[in-house]
Amino acid sequence: MILNFFQRVIELKTVPRQGWKNKLRLNDVESVAEHTYSTAILSMIFSDLHGFDTEKIIKMALIHDLAESVIGDLTPNQIPKNKKNKLENATMKQILKNLPKKISNDYYHIWDEYQKKSSDESILLHEIDKLEMALQAKFYQDQGISKKDLRSFFATADAQITNKHLRQLLRSFLE
Repeated sequence: MILNFFQRVIELKTVPRQGWKNKLRLNDVESVAEHTYSTAILSMIFSDLHGFDTEKIIKMALIHDLAESVIGDLTPNQIPKNKKNKLENATMKQILKNLPKKISNDYYHIWDEYQKKSSDESILLHEIDKLEMALQAKFYQDQGISKKDLRSFFATADAQITNKHLRQLLRSFLE
């Protein structure tokens, strides 16, 4: 059973970040696993710097896109948000059932917090997720993709990041 869980984790390495593929028409884009790793590192640092529950936010960051190992990286224009949430919740239950019950329940609770934005860590992680996207867009810009083609990614991050520390970092590389 636990091997099935680990297999889902490994499969994230093969799931491309669909927004980059669709909007930039790139073939060689980061995987969901690469995005997850960067998001976890950013979460760890910001949590430690600003007194959040670091263990919880790292766990949350590591599982926040795990359902995509089954359903793929769905972009906002592909499926309504409420339908996506239901699909992801059902998928996470299926994935997590491969773990011992206590661990599965604990992880699902963390997942549910993230989905509902019901804790300080979950709110911060949603914003870090957008910051990581903007940092990846900056990386693509530095690789030669035009800023015009990346504008929507920067605009989304700018609109959705309210944490003053994250906004300050975002502003530093948008200017």
